[in-house]
Amino acid sequence: MLRRSGERRLTDCVELPLRNRPAPGVRTLISFSRIPFFKDTGLDLAPFEPRCRWRKFDVDEILVDFEDSSTDVFFIVAGDVRILNRTLAGKEIILGEMRGGQFFGELSAIDGVGRSANVTALTRGEACIVPAPVFREMVYASPALSERVMRMLAGRVRELNARLMEQSVLDLRHRLYSELLRLSTPRPGHEGERVVTPPPYHHVLAARIGCRREQVTREFTHMSQEDLIERTRGALVLKKPQVLEARVVQALRESD
Repeated sequence: MLRRSGERRLTDCVELPLRNRPAPGVRTLISFSRIPFFKDTGLDLAPFEPRCRWRKFDVDEILVDFEDSSTDVFFIVAGDVRILNRTLAGKEIILGEMRGGQFFGELSAIDGVGRSANVTALTRGEACIVPAPVFREMVYASPALSERVMRMLAGRVRELNARLMEQSVLDLRHRLYSELLRLSTPRPGHEGERVVTPPPYHHVLAARIGCRREQVTREFTHMSQEDLIERTRGALVLKKPQVLEARVVQALRESD
């Protein structure tokens, strides 16, 4: 499969030097307690920890690639990663980003099928890698973990359904509105405003909604002229998110 210049697979990394490994019989400070998914489960996790491994990753490192046969589940402890699909011609479609506290790879762990996407590190970070048999054993043994997996999968299906609907019925402008709203969070100290931080690159937004970078740039120009957005240091401010929401809702109604 194609790789961007500078990308490295996680499997290309060497193991940590011996001086960084815990001595025999000494319990490492790194544990499942750092991972939100495993908290308050009612399950004794100590027997599972030695069966997992911890790895650090660098910027542009490929954690998993398309159709890899691996089935491990990756729990991100620190850092950000991007999940994308790439055509044979090299066009990338960004499916989303994940950061510390989230995890990926559960589909292959559940059904044993090869990886369906590429996951590449955006920053330096660390991940706990849980082999598929260990992941399934823990989930089967804990009703709390089972419910968390089901809720997470249900949430992802709902989000994918919404994005599929938008891609099918909305034009470029309204897909952009919807994606900005999805990426944004409330702006502290500014009631009614939302922010996307860090501010997204135009080519990244284009890859997320299926268009060209130049088209996103033109739409941003229109939005600035309407006083809908404002760029500040480290953030893109949605000054009137309620207007964007209303326009998306109206566009969906008109598509019927």
